[in-house]
Amino acid sequence: MRSNRFIKLLDWYIIKKFLGTYVFAIALIISIAVVFDFNEKMDKFMEREAPWSAIVFDYYMNFIPYFANLFSPLFVFIAVIFFTSKLAENSEIIAMFSTGMSFKRLMRPYMISAAVIAITTYTLGSYVIPKGSVTRLNFEDRYVKPKKKTSVRNVQLEVDSGVIAYIDNYRDYDKTGNRFSLDKFVDKKLVSHLTARKIVYDTTTVNKWTIHDYMIRELDGLKERIIKGERIDSIINMDPSDFLIMKNQQEMLTSPELSEYIDKQRRRGFANIKEFEIEYHKRIAMSFASFILTVIGLSLSSRKTKGGMGLHLGIGLGLSFSYILFQTITSTFAVNGNVPPMIAVWIPNILYTFIAFYLYKKAPK
Repeated sequence: MRSNRFIKLLDWYIIKKFLGTYVFAIALIISIAVVFDFNEKMDKFMEREAPWSAIVFDYYMNFIPYFANLFSPLFVFIAVIFFTSKLAENSEIIAMFSTGMSFKRLMRPYMISAAVIAITTYTLGSYVIPKGSVTRLNFEDRYVKPKKKTSVRNVQLEVDSGVIAYIDNYRDYDKTGNRFSLDKFVDKKLVSHLTARKIVYDTTTVNKWTIHDYMIRELDGLKERIIKGERIDSIINMDPSDFLIMKNQQEMLTSPELSEYIDKQRRRGFANIKEFEIEYHKRIAMSFASFILTVIGLSLSSRKTKGGMGLHLGIGLGLSFSYILFQTITSTFAVNGNVPPMIAVWIPNILYTFIAFYLYKKAPK
């Protein structure tokens, strides 16, 4: 019974050390990031007369959890290597092994801690932080750098089953699209073709558009009927937000909203959704990274070496930054190339899983 109690106390000791060091690393690095970010943006804040309450509560209170969650893998690495290296230097790990504890058994509290971080990271990134990102990105759009598109060209999307809309160019400031067409197909046959000089969105009603200078060609086999008019009001299942995509808009959607948005745009034939797919899969992949990087960090730092903590931290920081860099590169390939977003996001995890397995085999037993 005493042995079982000792194991539970030891697990609790390591979990508290792990999570405590993780939180401390976040507080230290994010505080530095906030200072640098404020120093960089201070001129724009003053120039555009951003109120201090908005700077603190709308921007930085949402900036801190966003970047803390974004660089969570880095903080996991630092936490594991920092306190495990101290345990190794103080010969505490040697003492654990001398009692008959295996390296696999030592990993248990580390994996429990990684699970806590993974669940927290996923919950925050998928449900909590996107809500704050709405406020943060709107603040940046107003006081730092405009992120919202004010115009778009060559809009084509399926607004209903078999109904394809096309707008040559759209301006958001007057809600007007020029050279509009609306084609309706039944059994892959064109039955109606509407063309108009311009189309104007009515902001007072959902999906209401006013069509100007229009011509409708209704086709029935070899028969054709033409209807012309100067103006007609119509309900079309689209609104400007469907094609005026704000920069980093994917960060403003929760995971269920992202999934729904991706399915909706895919059905409509809208091609520019890769960044949304990457964001959706990245939230899951980043959570699993906590386990992979914990194994790598523990395997590296559990051995007592001449270089001590400095060497372990150097190697750990190099690996963690390379992981983040590699993930950025593969995401870029997905956006600009033909790599499927899910595969691109998971490539770093797969590669570093092999690294973790190799280091685990080399770790002291």
